[in-house]
Amino acid sequence: MAFDYDLFVIGGGSGGVRAARIAAGEHGAKVALAEQDRMGGTCVIRGCVPKKLMVFASSFRDGLAEARAYGWDASAGGFDWPAFRSRLDAELDRLEAVYRSGLAAAGVTVFDARATVEDAHCVRLATGRSVTARHILIATGGRPFVPEAAARAGVLTSNDIFRLPALPRSVLIVGGGFIACEFACILNGMGVKVTQLYRGGQILRGFDNEARDHVAEHMRAAGIDLRTGCDVASVGTVEAGARVVATDGQEAVFGKVVYATGRVPNTEGLGLEAAGVKLGQRGEVVVDEWSQTAVPSIYAVGDVTDRINLTPVAIREGHAFADTVFGARPVKVDHGLVPTAVFTRPEFGTVGLTEEDARAAGPVEVYATTFRPMRSAFAGRPDRALMKLVVAADTRRVLGCHIVAPEAGEMIQLAAVAIGMGATKEDFDRTVAVHPVMAEELVTLRKPVRSA
Repeated sequence: MAFDYDLFVIGGGSGGVRAARIAAGEHGAKVALAEQDRMGGTCVIRGCVPKKLMVFASSFRDGLAEARAYGWDASAGGFDWPAFRSRLDAELDRLEAVYRSGLAAAGVTVFDARATVEDAHCVRLATGRSVTARHILIATGGRPFVPEAAARAGVLTSNDIFRLPALPRSVLIVGGGFIACEFACILNGMGVKVTQLYRGGQILRGFDNEARDHVAEHMRAAGIDLRTGCDVASVGTVEAGARVVATDGQEAVFGKVVYATGRVPNTEGLGLEAAGVKLGQRGEVVVDEWSQTAVPSIYAVGDVTDRINLTPVAIREGHAFADTVFGARPVKVDHGLVPTAVFTRPEFGTVGLTEEDARAAGPVEVYATTFRPMRSAFAGRPDRALMKLVVAADTRRVLGCHIVAPEAGEMIQLAAVAIGMGATKEDFDRTVAVHPVMAEELVTLRKPVRSA
């Protein structure tokens, strides 16, 4: 059977675009890609990139205070959100154009339309056109989840924050994951009065407990009203914004309410199950270690598979798929040791096992320290950094590294290289410290603070 394309990609986010570019540009495949929204997906348009730019913007208030402590005659007025948003929109337009030009340079045909799967080799566009392909790749990502009652009350999600015409005077953020915590810190830094409710016992579930506690302590110290073990009982619209009653009985009116209560895969209405593709309980596309579905010609990468929902992982999966299927270079993605950063203030970088998970696997030694970084200590700020290594007692391998400190994301990237190579505690000890920097603490931790 002759096909219109060797590969048809549904979804123009990081994973889908990488797969399309590699398959076409490096392996010579005839490729088409359909995207119903803006090219770049969650990361570029409504996730990592605009969020990180907001992180930068929110940091300058504290930076100005530090500048005065260092002798600068520095002052600032209020934060000009419309001016920032105008620059942000222009930057996202630029990045979307870069994505499109990259696809064009690789020879990928782009359809600006929604696409659904008709069968193992056929895709139907919203225009009514049907297109055939030897292989189909699902890369439709995920979307924020909002409970039905809250959705009816008109609450916002993280997607909406980037499009606000003006910043509210106050905001309630519901949730305790990294998205909720990041936006709580961002908006707090921009001068918004922030309350955060999380029904669990501590924010950042699944991360190292000691690091979670450290982040929460600093968020509260920064003025965020962080209340754990507490949820929304009811939310309704009033003239001043939203009236919220919490499960602890407290009632308040907020300018805006933002729900950051998780994300779900974008598989609804794609026709996948009718085509024979198996979906999981959360709607995720079930794939094997090669990102292949139950239908041999259909693959899936990125957040739609609900494996590890991070942009670099989606990119790696998309690249591996293209090399495997079109480059005759079988590649499996290792999901076992993925570094990540949470852009709270201070940042939280982590790679490997938490202390809790490592203990469950066998005897460990824990090396940790907290200290006041030189920069903030000189400025009279109370901030404290946390550096932590989790070490296997028998093999001496470093199983996990957890850093809560300014620029923790930059540090954890390099620590991940060493840990991925199987570095031992003695390898860290043999490394000469760079002085004076925060990261030198990672190679000067001599005695364990506890063993288990």
